[in-house]
Amino acid sequence: MEPTVLGARIASAAIGPILKKLLVSEVPGAGLTGAARPVRLSALLSFRREPPALAEKDVRRLAATLVDRTCEGPGEPLFPADETEAVTDALAATLLALGELDMDDAQAVHFGPRALADRLRSAAPAPDGLSGDSLHYLETAVEESCRHLLDHFTRRPSFVPRTLVEQSRRQADLAAAVGGLAAAHPGTPVRDAEFERRYLAHLTRRHGRLTLYGVDLQNPEEEWPLDVAYLSLEATGEPRGPHADPQDRPSLRADLAPAAHDRVLLRGQAGSGKTTLVQWLTVSACSPATAPGTAYLRGRVPFVLPLRALARHGERLPDAERLLAAAGCPLTPPPGWADRVLAAGRGLVLVDGIDEIPETERDRARDWLRGLLDAYGDGNRWLVTSRPTAVRDDWLARDGFTELTLSPMSPAEVATFVRRWHRAAGPDAAPYEQRLLDSLRTAEHVAQLATNPLMCGLICALHRDRRGYLPYGRKPLYDAALSMLLTRRDRERGMGAPYGITLEEAPQIQLVQRLAYWLTLNDRFVMDRGHAESLVAEALPALGLPGHTPRQVFTHLLHRSGLLREPTADTVDFVHRTFQDHLAAKALVDRWDIGVLVRHATDDRWEDVLRMAVGHARPREAAEILRELLRAADAAADRPAHLRLVLLAATALGHATEVAQEVREEITRRTGEIIPPRDPDEARELASVGRMVLDLLPGPEGLTDREAEMVVVTASHVTVDAAVPYLARFARHPSLDVRAQLVWAWQRFEPRPYAEEVVAALDPADLRYIVTDDERADELLRLGLAPRLLQIDEQVGDARTAALLERCDLTTLAVERFPRAALRRQEGLASLSLMLPPGLPWKLSDLPPAPLRELYVSTLPDDGLDGLDRYPDLRHLAVWQPGDYWRTLAGLTGLVSLAVEPDVLRSCPPGVVLPSVTTLHLRQVPTWIPLERIFPRLRKVVGLRSPLPGAEHLPPHVEVVER
Repeated sequence: MEPTVLGARIASAAIGPILKKLLVSEVPGAGLTGAARPVRLSALLSFRREPPALAEKDVRRLAATLVDRTCEGPGEPLFPADETEAVTDALAATLLALGELDMDDAQAVHFGPRALADRLRSAAPAPDGLSGDSLHYLETAVEESCRHLLDHFTRRPSFVPRTLVEQSRRQADLAAAVGGLAAAHPGTPVRDAEFERRYLAHLTRRHGRLTLYGVDLQNPEEEWPLDVAYLSLEATGEPRGPHADPQDRPSLRADLAPAAHDRVLLRGQAGSGKTTLVQWLTVSACSPATAPGTAYLRGRVPFVLPLRALARHGERLPDAERLLAAAGCPLTPPPGWADRVLAAGRGLVLVDGIDEIPETERDRARDWLRGLLDAYGDGNRWLVTSRPTAVRDDWLARDGFTELTLSPMSPAEVATFVRRWHRAAGPDAAPYEQRLLDSLRTAEHVAQLATNPLMCGLICALHRDRRGYLPYGRKPLYDAALSMLLTRRDRERGMGAPYGITLEEAPQIQLVQRLAYWLTLNDRFVMDRGHAESLVAEALPALGLPGHTPRQVFTHLLHRSGLLREPTADTVDFVHRTFQDHLAAKALVDRWDIGVLVRHATDDRWEDVLRMAVGHARPREAAEILRELLRAADAAADRPAHLRLVLLAATALGHATEVAQEVREEITRRTGEIIPPRDPDEARELASVGRMVLDLLPGPEGLTDREAEMVVVTASHVTVDAAVPYLARFARHPSLDVRAQLVWAWQRFEPRPYAEEVVAALDPADLRYIVTDDERADELLRLGLAPRLLQIDEQVGDARTAALLERCDLTTLAVERFPRAALRRQEGLASLSLMLPPGLPWKLSDLPPAPLRELYVSTLPDDGLDGLDRYPDLRHLAVWQPGDYWRTLAGLTGLVSLAVEPDVLRSCPPGVVLPSVTTLHLRQVPTWIPLERIFPRLRKVVGLRSPLPGAEHLPPHVEVVER
């Protein structure tokens, strides 16, 4: 059904009185004698009152009435009739999520119905198995419900007067603060504030819209709001140091990485979403209504620094005062503004594309970055992006950067992207959505390509464009995409010649190939527009196009090809680097510049070019390129280079249409010589070969524990269904490291098949099971598994969390919710980690009477830490929030290990001593307080950063261990 018709059907239903039953009534008044702040949403909900006026079953009945009423009347059904119950359940769950929102009524009204609906959907369980029509109905119904709820909020007698009181107070506070600043610094704060307002608005306009690949084919000038196009992906890391827990592998949403780590080096393949993430963080920092989880960006000032633009002409990289101008910002800040922002620790510095500058310039870029860190390192957040192999693993380690890698899209994320793409593409694309989802599940060659947003977008566009049929393989996919972009789009839409010129596909490809060839050969991704036009002018006579001016032809390519763009008024680049690599590879093969290819084989920026060149080459040419790669591997000076070249040959082999049998066998034999890998880096390199590496991986028989772990690491990074049976062979392996890797890998595969073949077969001895979402929780419950060590992440809902705790008799638990009743029954706990969100109330008295030896808490309990003496066996404690609890800690005579934030040590009162503590876990060694005064028996400091800042100030007898 058309969106406007659906919206009208729902809006015309009398749903307001139904939804009003969810709310409690209220007496008038401005709240001046009581709480002078707007009311929390939870206080307005009848099903959250004590005693509740509505039970959850009553909310479901209201949802059913709402669904029935909106579906009344003539016309086509809004969704399939057999999904009515599932739609009702999903709507009820979404309405119940109102009680989970951490906001007040004034904030809700400020957000508006659409943003409130987004918050509700984020807080509610994701609907599973619904058709596209049902999902569309559900989204529209939720938004219309939010519209009515907000209307009810504003009609409450106390809402307007109390909100006016609150606004008046805030305005007075703001005026006083601004007045104080202005008095201390005449003119400067006002000018800075005015400039920041304009600057943040500029960033929002510049970065707030995004090309959603393929959708823009219907309107090449149209871009899409980030909240439609952005898909949050996972970023993962590897445990560091000899004492690291093998299961302690950082894994978090990429947009939350700067919240957990103030300095992040984020790696990702081409098209994986690195630049889109930079845009998302920028716009989130500029917006007063932050997305869920991104409140840490509020008040931050983004500095978006694409290195390809900063280092375009090889000039000196900019200092703080020239950052905006060098990045192409047209606004002129007040003198000293950037220095004041960064010195105050308010900056969000986003350095995008280390891999997009020549390798010879990367050390210079690092020195520039270190200069900024030395001057402005404290308080600011730093994110640097790169392709995976552009810089070595420890490239920024001594500068305190945490290294994370964007994970390939999981099948669930691919399905989400496909649904979102088709929703953005409009009703004409709807018939192809389910067919493509079916192809992604059943056609392996399609699923292998859909690993990042760029490829997913191309696949969606081609699938729609070809009426449900897709080319086989990466090269045919790009060839088909070029054909669609260069000629078919305009021809089939009857565009004519809007720029006074009509070009066939072949000459257009030749022209854009020339541009791609020049950029790649010169280690550039951006060129001056004048030079681009000169390259086009040189090619026109040979292409038989003398009747057209170079400017006319170039303008046509720029505006109609869909391949080129103007990042600034005088520069040109490709819309995505992958297109440049594909076209440069074809140009190199056409010219038969095999020497150029092989000479650049060890340059990470040429890896995709070389692979695609093998795909473009004829059989004899492909065989020659591959043989030259093997010769280069034999001549490599060290093992990493040798490994990289052999793997590059193996990866390129998969792109060849046809190649001699002896060459194929030689590459397979060489790949076998580097298996099993020797460390996690080599394991991930091997995994980049793809599915074919599974046929070469041995074991588990005949492997040492270390070798078994490394081949499992390799296979767990090859996210295809064929990897699951191989991994299942290791489920009973005696090594805890091997089994820990198998548990961690569960998040990378479909929940049910992996659970049945791998998780259910694991030897549970000493193994911590990690449950990342409701689907995996359901699988543990369905299979009847009851682990003794369990980690439950924040995406697992309250109901599943409680059900897991009811099932298990735990000795170790890490949880990000507080299921009070179920937790109290865990009387065998020896280790408990409560990583709870700020503001969530909990009490120490709610913890079970268990033999706790380890306790880790992110927030202080409402009743304080005085009750810790209930746990005489407590040896290890982590408290990540400041508070007045030092004298309580001093009374814990059995405590030997303590983890705190460095600033917490500052609040330790004089005279308090913890004589039993021998080990501290710190992110930084504080220099403002002598640790030996508080901890006279301190013998070890475990660094939660590598390297640990301030470690040089520790006494010689204190051992420093880096995790």
